[in-house]
Amino acid sequence: MARPLLDTVETFTRLAGHNRVAMLLFRLGDRQAFGINVFKVREVLRRPKLERMPSMHDLVAGSFDYRGNTIPVIDLAAAMGYPPMASVDTAHLIVTEFNRSVQGFLVSDVDRIVHVDGAQMAAPPPALGYGSRVNAVTRMDGDLIAIVDVEQVLASVDPRAVEISERVQQAAHLQIASNRRLLLVDDSLVARTQLVDLFRKLDLECTVAKDGSEALQCLRNLATGPESERVALVVSDIEMPSMDGYALTRAIREDPQLRHLKVLLHSSLSGVFNEAMVARVGADRFIAKFQPDVLATAVLELLPG
Repeated sequence: MARPLLDTVETFTRLAGHNRVAMLLFRLGDRQAFGINVFKVREVLRRPKLERMPSMHDLVAGSFDYRGNTIPVIDLAAAMGYPPMASVDTAHLIVTEFNRSVQGFLVSDVDRIVHVDGAQMAAPPPALGYGSRVNAVTRMDGDLIAIVDVEQVLASVDPRAVEISERVQQAAHLQIASNRRLLLVDDSLVARTQLVDLFRKLDLECTVAKDGSEALQCLRNLATGPESERVALVVSDIEMPSMDGYALTRAIREDPQLRHLKVLLHSSLSGVFNEAMVARVGADRFIAKFQPDVLATAVLELLPG
């Protein structure tokens, strides 16, 4: 039987507005706890019967019919260096939706939902050995929780090239902007790589920050430096350790030196929830990942003429 995870959206909306996020905790084979944002989760199931084709990626355990649609199932345990779960009868399946796609992740066991303070999340120390597939860690009740970068895991299975239509590229080359510099903020390595590539194709100058705190300090430093080095637009992810995109936008709007900046929030999570939060914190636009033409067009519209 499916077990719905979200009873009401309002509770999690209040959390996100205060640099807090609800995380679903799970395990991959030992006592180490991992987490994923609840808003990426549709539901949790027992491992269904999976169909596997020889052409599938090594990390894809197979596919199954999910509510009338065939979706891929990624063995998250194997992706994170643990024994594969594809043939384990007691395995659980976390069905997720993000980056405009639906997929499942096989895990050993699902624990509970916890509320995490974004300020207590930090980049993982290299000594943990998770590489780019864990983008943040935090502690709860003395236990370490590793936040999995599921976007990076999905990209390793299904890499997507950054392609911009000729129409949008022509618009970028014809546009005369008084300032073509922007600040990109994202804690995911794969997202930063994709977006830097996109902005270069638009002939835009791009400064990069890995989370909201780093971005805010960068903006304050630039505000007191030469005018020629200042940015006109901030393109920020929403889910980030230390300071999320909502808190970053609030801080920008409350700073007299920064409040004039345009802010575009760019997230793998879509829906009415984000649209409401964008208005609440004072961002100028929200774009769901990853739609190169849509994002490029929005960036060009927000740059000063």
